[in-house]
Amino acid sequence: MPSADSVKKCNPDFLLIDNDVKFINKSEEVLILSSIDAWNSLNWTKKYFDGKPKGGYFIWVKKQIDFPLSTCVNIASFEVKQDLQNLMVIEEGIKAKANVLCSSLKNNLLGTHRAKGKLILKNGASLEYNHIHKWGSMDNVFPDYEFILETGSSLDYNYSNMFPPKELNIKNKIICGDNSSVNLSISINGIDSNIKIKEEVFLSGKGAQAISKLKLVGRKNSNIVAESSIIAKEKSKGHIDCQSLMIDNKSKISSIPLLVCENKDAQITHEASIGRVSEEQLNYLRARGLNEKQAIDLIVSGFLKA
Repeated sequence: MPSADSVKKCNPDFLLIDNDVKFINKSEEVLILSSIDAWNSLNWTKKYFDGKPKGGYFIWVKKQIDFPLSTCVNIASFEVKQDLQNLMVIEEGIKAKANVLCSSLKNNLLGTHRAKGKLILKNGASLEYNHIHKWGSMDNVFPDYEFILETGSSLDYNYSNMFPPKELNIKNKIICGDNSSVNLSISINGIDSNIKIKEEVFLSGKGAQAISKLKLVGRKNSNIVAESSIIAKEKSKGHIDCQSLMIDNKSKISSIPLLVCENKDAQITHEASIGRVSEEQLNYLRARGLNEKQAIDLIVSGFLKA
C-alpha cells in the first residue's frame, strides 16, 4: 500500500485527503479548482456537472503545457465516504498528460470512494490519461467516467489496479466524434474481490477508431464480470481484446465482449480468452529458485504489463 511519504513525493497539482483539499497548484496555462469552486465561479461548467458537486476537482487546460498533470485522491481515515465529481477540459489542439492516483493509505479503513468524472477533449486535442488505483482490502470503490472526444481528438486511457478493494464497480463511457481515436487499456489483479466492469465505446463520428484491451487476473475467491462494448453508428473501426488469467478454482471470470453495428461500412471485431498459468513457465521459474507463490506473482505481473 502507498504511504503518506509516497503521496508527498508525487508532487500533485491537486491533493485531496479524505474530503479535504490539501493543495492546488497554480499556473498560467491550467486552471485548477475544487469542483465546488468551479460550480460557484464558472457558470459554463454547470452543463457538464451532474448537479452541484459535493467534492472533487476541476482542471481546465487552456494553453499548451510541457509538464504532466498530477492528481492524488486519498482515503486516510476510518470509514470515510467520498462522493466526488471530477471535470477535466482540454482545449482545442492541446496535447496533455495526466497521472491520476486514487488510493487508501492503510489496508483496513473500510472506505467508500465514489467518483463521477467527465473529460472533454476539444477539437484536435490529445490526452494520455494514466489512472492508478491502490485500495485496501475492505474498501468499496465506484468510478464512473465519461469521455467526450470532439473532431480529430485522441485519447490514451490506461487504468491499472494491482491492489483491488473488496468491491469494485467500474463504468466507462466514451463518445467518439469525427476522425477521433481512443486506445483503452484496463489491467486488474483481482484478489478476493467482487469486480464489475462496464465499458461502452460509441463510434458516433465518421472515421472514428477505437481499441479496447482488458487484462484481468482472478485469484483468491475473486468474482470478475467484464462487459466491453463497441457501438458503431457511422463508418468507423473498432476492436476489443479481452484476455483473462485464472489462478485458482475458487475464482470466477466472465468476459463479455459486445459489438453493435449500425452502419454497413463500419468494421468492428473482438477476441476473448480465459487461460491458466502455464505449467511450463511455472516449472521453469521454480527450477531457478522461486517458490510457487513467487513464480505465480512474477507470471501475473508479466501478463498484466505485457
